[in-house]
Amino acid sequence: MSDLTLDVIGEEAMMSLGASLALVTEGVGVIFLEGDLGAGKTTLSRGLIRGFGHEGAVKSPTFTLVEPYEIGAVKAFHFDLYRLVDPEELEYMGVRDYFEGDSLCLIEWPQRGAGFLPKPDLTITIRPHGEGRSVILSPTGSRGERWCATLALEFK
Repeated sequence: MSDLTLDVIGEEAMMSLGASLALVTEGVGVIFLEGDLGAGKTTLSRGLIRGFGHEGAVKSPTFTLVEPYEIGAVKAFHFDLYRLVDPEELEYMGVRDYFEGDSLCLIEWPQRGAGFLPKPDLTITIRPHGEGRSVILSPTGSRGERWCATLALEFK
């Protein structure tokens, strides 16, 4: 499947897209989130994590690098690698452990962890577009393709 591009206008719409992603992923997989500072990566992540039923704060883990969430049977890990100086730091924090088992890993600034991260199921690129954002979902493999096919039906 080719990329799926969605036009998203406003924070509420970005949160709604995140909630839809929560449903299609069922809490398992690896998603890379790309875009400039302020593009909406954390807002999308917040919508996704709240889509599983989390009611507390969902903040960008800029200083901690990773924020874990356990929501019922779902284990989600939200990474923000913006402040990562050297990708090798991920090895020291045991990053591989996060990708084992049935968990969902959301990774902002994945390029900063190059060589130490697994291949994503989906890469989401967020760019300014008109009054809102252009959200490009690029599947990598069958899981990401299934997610995009389901979302394409919902958003078309």
